[in-house]
Amino acid sequence: MKTVCELNKCVGCHACKDLCPKDAIQIVDSGDCLNATINEEKCINCNVCENVCQVNHPIEKKKSNVWFQGWSKNEGIRKSSSSGGLAAELARTVVKDGGVVCSCLFEGGKFTFAFAEGEEDLKKFVGSKYVKSNPEGIYKKIRKLLSEEKTVLFIGLPCQCTAVKKATEKSNKGSLYTVDLICHGTPSQKVLDSFFTQYGCTLQDIQSIRFRDKGKFSVEKDKKHIVTPGSMDCYSIAFLNGLIYTENCYTCVYADSKRVTDITIGDSWGTELPESGKGVSLILCNTERGEKLVKKSNVYLTDVDTEKAIASNPQLRAATVMPEKREEFFKGYKEGKNFNFLVMKCCTKKWFRQFIKRQLIRVKIVKGGVTYSISYTRKT
Repeated sequence: MKTVCELNKCVGCHACKDLCPKDAIQIVDSGDCLNATINEEKCINCNVCENVCQVNHPIEKKKSNVWFQGWSKNEGIRKSSSSGGLAAELARTVVKDGGVVCSCLFEGGKFTFAFAEGEEDLKKFVGSKYVKSNPEGIYKKIRKLLSEEKTVLFIGLPCQCTAVKKATEKSNKGSLYTVDLICHGTPSQKVLDSFFTQYGCTLQDIQSIRFRDKGKFSVEKDKKHIVTPGSMDCYSIAFLNGLIYTENCYTCVYADSKRVTDITIGDSWGTELPESGKGVSLILCNTERGEKLVKKSNVYLTDVDTEKAIASNPQLRAATVMPEKREEFFKGYKEGKNFNFLVMKCCTKKWFRQFIKRQLIRVKIVKGGVTYSISYTRKT
């Protein structure tokens, strides 16, 4: 099998597949890793795929100009956002000025990317996605928009932003802004689908899904909770313990305080602001133009202790360390074993803690508090 980059190190940006003039590339998703494979019968050795690949040709990371923490001045936007609503406000600023926003959403049973040109259209992007979204199909359209001198704001993971920058190097006649998210790592959509399968549905059966809502979450099926509200479901346990990311995530070159985009946003973990319960974002302005866009947006900004912010966001220091039990999890996953059973085996202490917590919540000895889990609505 001939691959575009080193075996099992593909980030899944799909840029090589999108830009191949002969449709000679397929992205093979094995659950635990991704590979961009080349059909040698179709290949004309033009090297478009090799040149656009960020694994083969990394781009330079730069120290941020200035750091802030802040939130949207619009209480409705702040409340509906996973954190402080910074992504939503940056997007609003761009579309108000006649620009186009490209970001990820859940639609038709898949996590993919779409474009928005109006404020109402931006609502489809709301919320964190703790899974790898598929950017296939966006690169040529972004190139076209830029060639028409349109302003484009792209919001995605650092690897996805890098792919957009590399794919548009020769066509950026307009104005491209890139905003990346501080990323722990991301699982394949296949892994998330296997989680839902044990509850009698697949991603194709789901109309909407939400991973975070200010930290208070639960998986729901037909408006009934699968796990007790206030406790954590097994997908969230596996995600937060780094068990289920694709292999490339454990050697991520973007897990660093130096960045590759105009703006980096995430949660302002460790903040001592009394506003923290409502959602506070950490904002890294990595370029002058990025800083101008942030300050132009409808957001409240305040200083942040940079050292404390880095200490509270491990992914600004180093990539997630691959857990010892990850190989065992994916061996069972490929054998078709139950997702929750595998999490119980591989994250036993964390699973048992949540099991006990659920029992205590049910008998009203403790309250649920803040935790992570998934909520979703099935199609009717």
